[in-house]
Amino acid sequence: MADSIVKVPFPHNEPVLGYAPGSEEKKALKAELRRLAASEIEIPLIIGGEEVRTGNTAKVVMPHDHKHVLATYHQAGPAEVKAAIKAAQKAKAQWAAMPWEQRASILLKAADLLTGPWRYTLNGATMLNQSKTPHQAEIEAVCELADFWRFNAYYYQQVLSDQPPHSPRGLWNYTEMRPLDGFVFAVTPFNFTAIAGNLPTAPALCGNTVVWKPASATVFSNYHVMKVLEEAGMPAGVINFVPGRGGDVGGPAMASPDLGGVHFTGSTAVFQQMWATVGQNIKSYGCYPRIVGETGGKDFIFAHPSADVDALVVAMVRGAFEYQGQKCSAASRAFIPASLWKEVKRKLLAMVKTVKMGDVTDFTSFMGAVIDEAAYDSIKGYIDRARKAKGEAKIIAGGKCSKTTGYFIEPTVIECLDPKYESMIEEIFGPVLSVHVYEDKDLVKTLKMCDTAAEYALTGAIFAQDRAAIVQMKDALSGAAGNFYINDKPTGAVVGQQPFGGSRASGTNDKAGSYLNLTRWLSMRAVKENFDPPYDYKYPYQGAK
Repeated sequence: MADSIVKVPFPHNEPVLGYAPGSEEKKALKAELRRLAASEIEIPLIIGGEEVRTGNTAKVVMPHDHKHVLATYHQAGPAEVKAAIKAAQKAKAQWAAMPWEQRASILLKAADLLTGPWRYTLNGATMLNQSKTPHQAEIEAVCELADFWRFNAYYYQQVLSDQPPHSPRGLWNYTEMRPLDGFVFAVTPFNFTAIAGNLPTAPALCGNTVVWKPASATVFSNYHVMKVLEEAGMPAGVINFVPGRGGDVGGPAMASPDLGGVHFTGSTAVFQQMWATVGQNIKSYGCYPRIVGETGGKDFIFAHPSADVDALVVAMVRGAFEYQGQKCSAASRAFIPASLWKEVKRKLLAMVKTVKMGDVTDFTSFMGAVIDEAAYDSIKGYIDRARKAKGEAKIIAGGKCSKTTGYFIEPTVIECLDPKYESMIEEIFGPVLSVHVYEDKDLVKTLKMCDTAAEYALTGAIFAQDRAAIVQMKDALSGAAGNFYINDKPTGAVVGQQPFGGSRASGTNDKAGSYLNLTRWLSMRAVKENFDPPYDYKYPYQGAK
C-alpha cells in the first residue's frame, strides 16, 4: 500500500494568455463574446442527469449593461431539492465504488476541455456575467479552475498513498479512505467561476455526491461549468445543479437527515446562519456534517517607513480595484506611515485618475461594474456616509456612482482619521480603499490595531525593505491573515503555490488548493491485520516468578 505507483504526475499551473493586441486569442475571445451576447439562453436545473424546468424563472443580466439579458433560468424549490438529494443518494454507491483513478480522470479531462475548446466560452461567459476584464476572467475562470481540477487529482492520490509506518513482523496496518455519509451541499459565490467549479468537484473527486446551489447572479457562467463536466463524463446524479433562492434551496438541503457536509464560499453572516442551523438540527442527521467555509475579509496593506513607495502604490491600486474590489482577498484598508504619506498620496491619486472603468468587452478597461443593484446600493452607502463623516473620514479620490446603464462605482479612496471608522473595519466588497495614516513612532501600536480592529483574518500584505522590520511585522500579524504577502498585493493566490483560506470570521481555513481541503471530504478506516494472532490470553508479566 505505501509503495503505490504514482499515476497522476505533479501538474504545472496553466499558462495565462495575455490577449495582447493583434493576438489570435484576442480575436477568438472577441468573437465568442459576440456569440454569447447575441442570444438569450434558457437554463434548466440538472437533477440526476435530467434537465428540469420548473416554470419559476429569473433573469441573468450583464452587470455593466443590466438591460441586456443573458439567460432565463429555472429556479428550484423544496420539491426539486428533495429530488436532487434523492438523485445524489442514488448515485452515491456506484460513484464511491468507482476506482479513484477513473473519478480523477473526469476532472483531468474537464481541465483539458476547459483550457482547450471551452476556453473562450468560459472566459466570455465570465466576462459578460460577472463583468470581468479578459485578464481577470482568464486567470480564474480558466487557469485557476483547471489548476484546481489537476492539482486536486494529484493531491487526492497523495492522500491515499499516505500510509502508516512499516508494521512489526506478523502485522499489516493500512488505511482506507471512503466518502462521507450523506451528500455534500455546495454553495458557491458570484465572484469566482473557479470557486464555483471547485466547491462541488473537490468532494465529488473523493467519492461524494453533491447538491450544488450556484449564486443566482451568476447562473450563466456556472451552467457552462456544469456542461464542461458533463462533456468530461461526469455520471448522472453525482453533481446536481439546483439554482434558486437561498431559502428555497438551502432550507430543505440543510434540513435533510442525509446532509453529510457543507462546502461554502460567501458572506460571513450566511455561513454563521448555516452553522447555527446544523447545530439546531444535529440530532436529526445521520452523521456529524463536515462544515467547510471561506467567508469575508477586511484585507490590509501595512507599510513600514522603509517601504518601496512605487511598489506599494501599484499594490494598493491592483489589490483594491481589480475586479471592482469584489474579491474576498481584495485590499480594503491600508496603514501608511506619516513619513511616506505625502509621496504615497500624490502617486496613488495620480494612478487612480488613470484607471479606466467601463464595458469589459472594451479591452482597454481596467474595471467593470459591480455585480448587481443590491451590491451597488450597499457600496454606495459607505461612500455617501464617508462624504458626510466630518472629522472621521474624507473621500480623497473617486466616489462617483451611476446605475443608469450598469452598476458602476468609481475606484474610491477614503482617508480615515479615525482608524476604527466603519470603512476601516467593515467588509464593503467593492472598489473602496480606506487609508489610515499613522505616526512612525506608533508602529507597534498600529500593528496591534491592524490585528484586532476587524473581525476577519483572510489576507494581508506588508511592505518594507528593512528585513528586521519585515520579521517584526510578520510576527505581530501572525494571526491576522491566512494568506500573507510580503512586498506584494494581498490578492492572486495560485493553486499549488499559496493554498487559500483564513480564520476568525473569514472561515475554517481548510485551504482550497491543497491536500488539506480534500481530507475534509474523506472518512478514514484504519485496518490492522494480524498474520500470527496469539493463542493464549496471558501476558509475559504473569509468569510464575
